[in-house]
Amino acid sequence: MKKTHQLLSAALMLMSVSSIAKQAIEGTNYQSPSCGCCKGWVKHMNDNGFDINMTFENNLHPIKQANGIRPQYASCHTAKIQGYVFEGHVPAQDVKKFLAEKPANLKGLAVAGMPMGSPGMEYNNQTMPYDVVAFDQHGNTVIWASYHQPQTP
Repeated sequence: MKKTHQLLSAALMLMSVSSIAKQAIEGTNYQSPSCGCCKGWVKHMNDNGFDINMTFENNLHPIKQANGIRPQYASCHTAKIQGYVFEGHVPAQDVKKFLAEKPANLKGLAVAGMPMGSPGMEYNNQTMPYDVVAFDQHGNTVIWASYHQPQTP
């Protein structure tokens, strides 16, 4: 009886850990109602273990300003995930790494503009080089990741 109870407890613990591991990372993406590439980025994120809700805004400038996005790093959408800010077409793998590390001195990641080939900006296998920059509350940046070679899906 004791052995059965231990096995049952172990099985329940594994199921609990498994369900926690499979829970999507929730966030909100602020975007224009007419932007197709923003919807493409949200799909990319949702396909990679996130649950990103879309909030449609006609004027994103106040959201960007409130979240410390400098004009030179602005893009077409701004996401908030676990208290951090993700501006533009940041790949899901970089968001996951950032969230795993939880850097206390950084506010988020940004991909400036809308680089061809970045998540949500796919078109006929065309790519252009781009950097993902990490930024702090003062607007200081450091390169988090670089995408200078053609990416494979």
